[in-house]
Amino acid sequence: MVNQQKAQPQVGPGVKPRGRPRSFDRATALEKAVMAFWEHGYEATSVSDLTRVMGIGAPSLYAAFGDKRSLFEEAVRVYGGTYGSFSGRALEEGPTARAAVERLLREAAAEFTDPGHPYGCLVIHAATNCTTPEVEDALRRQRNASISAIESRVRADVAAGELPPDTDAVALARHAAAVFQGMSQQARDGASREELEGVAEIAMAVWPRAGTHAG
Repeated sequence: MVNQQKAQPQVGPGVKPRGRPRSFDRATALEKAVMAFWEHGYEATSVSDLTRVMGIGAPSLYAAFGDKRSLFEEAVRVYGGTYGSFSGRALEEGPTARAAVERLLREAAAEFTDPGHPYGCLVIHAATNCTTPEVEDALRRQRNASISAIESRVRADVAAGELPPDTDAVALARHAAAVFQGMSQQARDGASREELEGVAEIAMAVWPRAGTHAG
């Protein structure tokens, strides 16, 4: 009989031993993806950029997160629950629409200029030069949801007599959103926290008060 021996795996230069794929910390890798998308935007951040900053190979990225768009959607959710969560808290916790928006803008001045992470707002900046309709639409819906939240607070204050009855809730909400979005870009262009706090102060000076006419 022929003695059949089990073939031994080849080991040597240029030969990679088989085994389990290298593991990685998913949360850490995702955090790095958040930073990459925040700094460069969705369109300008390639898969190769992501694998480099996340410290993983493309197969691991696809296996753990799906495609680039799926990874971005998860990154936006992480951002919204961490760095960007101040905006939701401000609009929910402010006793009045005015107080809520003033807090929103003042905290934006601090958050948008924090040197511990990319400047500005990920949801705003990631849409720059975006040519992927699904991503562009998702970010637009998120920004519009914030405008609707401000408008709802304004309408509630009008009903409660905190604002004049002729207050244009739509225009006032869009004004606040425009200032917020502009502050994000100003931060990326080098504006300081103090400079953006000045912008917030001027923005609030135009808000109508109870007992006055909005127009």
